[in-house]
Amino acid sequence: MQDIQDLIEGLRRSPNIFSSFARSIPEKKLDVRRGEGVWTIAEHISHLARVQPMILQRFERFVDEDRPEFVPYLPSSSDDESERPHRMIVDSALEQFATYRATQLLLLESVEASVWNKTATHPEYDSYSFYILVRHALMHDHWHMYRMEELWLTKDAYLTKL
Repeated sequence: MQDIQDLIEGLRRSPNIFSSFARSIPEKKLDVRRGEGVWTIAEHISHLARVQPMILQRFERFVDEDRPEFVPYLPSSSDDESERPHRMIVDSALEQFATYRATQLLLLESVEASVWNKTATHPEYDSYSFYILVRHALMHDHWHMYRMEELWLTKDAYLTKL
């Protein structure tokens, strides 16, 4: 776990990267659906904002509980509109993301070293710990940003079908 400070720094940088990137995407591209069951760019933006409270809650549970037990968060990729991420106004989503991330960072910078070694039970994963969750949060940010870029710029013949 020699990279804890790097992970924290990556999480600190994500809001600026995300904001600059999301605002560079033309408005007309935000709601284009590139395939059955495929989220739009706006839905990815909204999802990143909406999961931040859950991520903060998971961080807090690691601090407060000896061995937390989590349930999977599985958003649907269905074409059913009621199961897709509710579309937020981009500026509101970016603000929510940044606000929650700032709170998360305050927690991460204040936890005792022993918290980083805590483990939890999560049915999706063979191993789950505070450290893995922090790393997962960073990778989750960038996976969705990569997917948004792919949806924006990739030609149909080369688009990953997710």
